Amino acid sequence: MSRIANRFSDLKQAGRKALVPYVTAGFPFADTTPELMHAMVAAGSDVIELGVPFSDPMADGPVIQKAGEQALALGIGMTQVLAMVRTFREKDQTTPVVLMGYANPVERYDLKHGQDGFVRDAAAAGVDGVLIVDYPPEECEEFAARLRASGMDLIFLLAPTSTDQRMQQVARVASGYVYYVSLKGVTGAGNLDTDAVERMLPRIRAHVKVPVGVGFGIRDAATARAIGKSADAVIIGTRIIQLLDGQPRAQGIAAVAEFLRGIRCALDA
Repeated sequence: MSRIANRFSDLKQAGRKALVPYVTAGFPFADTTPELMHAMVAAGSDVIELGVPFSDPMADGPVIQKAGEQALALGIGMTQVLAMVRTFREKDQTTPVVLMGYANPVERYDLKHGQDGFVRDAAAAGVDGVLIVDYPPEECEEFAARLRASGMDLIFLLAPTSTDQRMQQVARVASGYVYYVSLKGVTGAGNLDTDAVERMLPRIRAHVKVPVGVGFGIRDAATARAIGKSADAVIIGTRIIQLLDGQPRAQGIAAVAEFLRGIRCALDA
């Protein structure tokens, strides 16, 4: 059983919902991401999604796009991201880490480091899951199998427009959890309809047997608590990037930790 599956199993037994923050690796400073990850765990986070910077992030809104551009300008690529995970693992061997990004950095890494270089090095670094936005399930069953053989999960997105057929395709290859995009559009969009999310989740669960996390548009404790009533995990990214943007190192990390503590309290209430 993967570290992600173990974490969700423990949370289910405890009657708790997972808090999953997202942060772009290398933002806003190239050398503070592991420290930020530890602070997020201390604030009550259960899984960390670490964004791999990419120059053409189709699913990301302007806030996360800007963070990725700044990280790229600081020289952050897949090699540096894996190094950050290795540093995090020096002090934390239990919190699952998911890399979230796009196909290009993964495939470029393999071109530079040999076939299956990414799977090999990600597993060695301590990565637990991978979410590749532009990998459709029908084209990556082999990739999913290689990840599972190395103890890692392949996570997929589902959306309000996903058909039953798409859910069935995802269910065949997904492990760890699935990420339900709660609204049409990119990260950071508003107008989240919590009732619509609650209606959609039983339809997803009719096909998908792994936990379902919900993200996009969750910005405060009240919304997180409403989503947490039906979802297995609440995923928050854009608001965390906003709290870090333009802040000195210590103040940014402290602001994120305070925000996540509030979300944790709301989910546990």
